[in-house]
Amino acid sequence: MSGFRRGVRLGIDVGRARVGVARCDPDGMLAVPVETVPRSETSIDRLVELAAEYEPMEFVVGLPVNMQGADTASTVDAREFAAALRTRTGVPVRLVDERLSTVSAHAALRSSGRNQKNSRSIVDQVAAVVLLQQAIDMEKSTGNPAGAAVPSDEEHP
Repeated sequence: MSGFRRGVRLGIDVGRARVGVARCDPDGMLAVPVETVPRSETSIDRLVELAAEYEPMEFVVGLPVNMQGADTASTVDAREFAAALRTRTGVPVRLVDERLSTVSAHAALRSSGRNQKNSRSIVDQVAAVVLLQQAIDMEKSTGNPAGAAVPSDEEHP
């Protein structure tokens, strides 16, 4: 595990209605669900509280690009959310391609016997878990952090 940076990370799946939150242990062994935060003016406030509680070394925010890798309205929304999170918490944020995390989350919930309707409340958390686990596994296999860092306010003019 030579290139893996030790520390708790919080995975964030930004949706229009809800924000899924997951976390991993300092060794990055397992990502687990934390909660689903309703998407509103106070979503970032709740994430500031979670950052104080879990003291993450970084946030891993899902970047929803389309299957061709191009930006969509959701991509712009996720980038803006990630920048606000970086500004408000002072915690580093990495944007990670999440093309398959929501699909994987729905598949996992289906295979566990849940239907779409009764899994809506937790699918965002599961997507955040999948996203975070993929980012951890990628860092462990390559020795490099997954995704791209969101610059802090001091880093751009």
